[in-house]
Amino acid sequence: MESTLEAAINEWHTSVNDGDTERSARAVGDPIVVLGPKGAGPITPSQFADWVDRSGIKLIPRSWHPISDRLMVVEEDATWPESKAPTRVATVFRASGGKVTAALRLPDLESALELAYICREMAASE
Repeated sequence: MESTLEAAINEWHTSVNDGDTERSARAVGDPIVVLGPKGAGPITPSQFADWVDRSGIKLIPRSWHPISDRLMVVEEDATWPESKAPTRVATVFRASGGKVTAALRLPDLESALELAYICREMAASE
């Protein structure tokens, strides 16, 4: 049976990969915290949907790495409209209430796992 975390991440991937801006906005929390090559911080669901539309990105999950009940690292093959070949990346996902509340994209699995473990330990020590 699929966990709530996995279901939220699957919905996020489906909406992003379909380029469905309305569905993408519904798949994320308000705000969603993002990290990527162009910056980091909290954005609104509408801003997230705009990014989905502008970027044209597709992120195909390749491996799943559970960290906690709310954190998962997913290694993905990323492509953009101008891509000649996929680029392997990894995203730290956090979910709450059936929505993705953080999507922190890093250049490789090792970096994403390291960040995810730090986030888990920070949350546990609050």
